[in-house]
Amino acid sequence: MNTANALTIFRIAAVPFIVALLYFPAPLTCLLAAIFFLIAILTDLADGFIARRYNQVTNFGKFLDPLADKILIASVLIMLSSLGWVPAWITIIIVVREILVTGLRAIAADKGQVIAADRYGKLKTIMQSVALVPLVHHYPFLGTDLALLGQILLLAAVVLTVFSGWNYLYSFYRLWGE
Repeated sequence: MNTANALTIFRIAAVPFIVALLYFPAPLTCLLAAIFFLIAILTDLADGFIARRYNQVTNFGKFLDPLADKILIASVLIMLSSLGWVPAWITIIIVVREILVTGLRAIAADKGQVIAADRYGKLKTIMQSVALVPLVHHYPFLGTDLALLGQILLLAAVVLTVFSGWNYLYSFYRLWGE
């Protein structure tokens, strides 16, 4: 177990804590959930940097790192939908896109091809993460309606999610399309 992989596992391990805090929505629990979520998301930047910088890239990490992002974001979106803070259709679009792209990547890998994450996919993950922080906090903070800010950012993230999903579909089609 290296440092990069430990950070990835931490990201997954943070999910139950974030969900548990959101299960009892109140200004303090939501603030703590937002802090945990932000720390977990920042570990994504750290683990990639550490893995490349200190030659800690492993097959385990290559597999688990993107999965950890999907588990974290999907879990938080599902919880926020159950609270009525995020429309279910948004959660469905994001989760379905993630499952579809993961499936396409698995098919490509089985055929010896790699469909790498592109800049739109990376931007999508960043935008989803940035949108979810104020949505998880949810309550006004220093006179700012964080929920409204999060909803606006999440709509932009949905557009990026659909576009990047389409881009992956197109890449897959170019490899094996008829």
